[in-house]
Amino acid sequence: KVTIDSATMMNKGLEVIEARWLFDMEYENIEILIHPQSIVHSMVEFVDGSIKAQLSYPDMRLPIQYALSYPERLDNPQLPRLDWSNIKNLTFDQPDIDTFPCLRLAIEAGKRKGTYPAVLCAADEVAVELFLSQAIKFTNIANLVEQALEQHQAIACPTLEEIMAADAWAREKVIQLASRDNQCY
Repeated sequence: KVTIDSATMMNKGLEVIEARWLFDMEYENIEILIHPQSIVHSMVEFVDGSIKAQLSYPDMRLPIQYALSYPERLDNPQLPRLDWSNIKNLTFDQPDIDTFPCLRLAIEAGKRKGTYPAVLCAADEVAVELFLSQAIKFTNIANLVEQALEQHQAIACPTLEEIMAADAWAREKVIQLASRDNQCY
C-alpha cells in the first residue's frame, strides 16, 4: 500500500494534512516539492528566511529508529551514511496536480475538515486493495476516492463514532462504486 500511495502521491497529501495539524499551520503555508534524490526529507523556513533541513540516506530505518529512541540519537552502523562526494545535485519540482489527482483530493479533504479526511483514508485503502487484487486499474484509484468524497454527507464536528461510521461508509461505497461502474479489468 505504501508503494501505491507513493505512486499516486496520496502519501504526500496525507503528510500535508498531518503537517497542518501537528504544526498548527494553514494549508497555504505548506509547500509540497518533489525531490527525486529522496535525500532531503523535510525543510522548515523561519521568519528570517533561514531554512533548516533534515537530510539522510533514503532509508526508513532511520526515522523509525529515531521515533523509537526519541529524544536520543543512537549510532547505528547498519544505517548507510550520505556520501557527499557522490551527491552532484539536489533538485526540487512542483507536483503536477493533474498528473496526481490523489494529492489534490487529499488537500481538499483536509481543508474541508470534519469527516472528509476519514472518508479519504478509508476510500483510498479500499481502492488500493482493489487495485492490488487486480479488481480495478491503477487509474481508477483516484476516480473511486473522488466519487466517495463527492457523495459523502459530511459532518463538520464529528464524534469518534461518527468518524468510524464515515470510515465504514466510505469502504462500502468504494466497493459499490467499483462494482456499479464496472471499473474492473
